[in-house]
Parts: sequence; C-alpha cells; structure tokens
Amino acid sequence: MRAVILCGGESSRMGSDKGLLTYQSGTWAQTAAEKFLQINVNVVVSVNDQQKPFYLRLFPEHQLITDDKNIRVRGPLLGLLSVHTQFPGEDLFVLACDMPLMQTGILTLLLQHAAIVNAEAYLFTRDGFYEPLCGIYTAAGLSRVLLLQKTQQLAKHSMTFVLEELNTSSIPLTDEQKKYFKNINTHTELDGL
Repeated sequence: MRAVILCGGESSRMGSDKGLLTYQSGTWAQTAAEKFLQINVNVVVSVNDQQKPFYLRLFPEHQLITDDKNIRVRGPLLGLLSVHTQFPGEDLFVLACDMPLMQTGILTLLLQHAAIVNAEAYLFTRDGFYEPLCGIYTAAGLSRVLLLQKTQQLAKHSMTFVLEELNTSSIPLTDEQKKYFKNINTHTELDGL
C-alpha cells in the first residue's frame, strides 16, 4: 500500500497553493505525509507540472508524481489514476492536503476496516455521503476505473461517481469524527484553525 497526498488542485478559492500553506510545524502537504509515516505507510505526493519545482523544496523527486497527460480526466481522479499508473500493483490510501485536521487514529481505523472487509474501495461517509478524499482504493478497483476511462465508458469524472462504480465499503463518521474531515478552501476558513 502507498499513501497519496493530493496536492494537484488549482486552489482557486484560496488564491495560493494549499499544500504549501503552513500548519503547526510544516506545510499542509508535509503534515499529511507525516501522518502516514507515523502509521508506516510509504508516501507519494500528487502534483501538477507547475507545482513540481516548489514541492521539490519539500520532498525528494522520487516522491513526487505529476499528472499523466495521457489520462483524459480532471480533478482528484487525475491525481489518483496518475499515481496508479506508476504503481499499478499497489492499493492507494488517498488524503487531500486540505484536510489538515485529519488524525492518524482515523487513518488507522480505515486500515483496520480494509483488512477485514473485501471491497474495491474503503472510506468514510458523512450523513450518508461519501468522503472520497480520505480513502483506500485498491489496485484492482483502480485498474477497472482506468479501463473504463481508456474505453470512454467513464460517464463522469467525479470521485463520487467512481465510488458508485466500484464495490465500496464505508464507515459512518461519528459526530466527533466529522471535524477531522473539514476541507479548508478559503482564507476565512483558515481563521478557524
């Protein structure tokens, strides 16, 4: 298994690259990576070509995976499938960089769930809706999604649509756990950290 920190978004609402914002002792990208290192999961960082020079200041080049231009999708799915093409035999544990409040205990809970349930994707739900940017996507499931994309059978490129195509197992979040999944997208939301 390999952890993927998704940093390749445009950060248009924030106005600056969210993965490079600082929280506690490092950038959001470094903070997310550290959480996976604490639970012994190797990490790569998904970025686009324009971001790579900035992330090379934080991570060794072998940890940076840039978007694959041959994959005709956008958004988080592009980052996920780009990493999958580099590591096709590995399950991927995805975390968006803009969830700086995420806790290692939550990540461990999902790992434990994946160890006892047979599915193609594992994640949490909030009030019945998937939380797709903190989840485990199996190599087999991602291979199927990539094939659908290559054969132009992937009708939508949203992560929620992809999860509906896969055999997905989920854990409902408790009210206490929901705060760890807060996406920070604007400067106003930064004030709440």
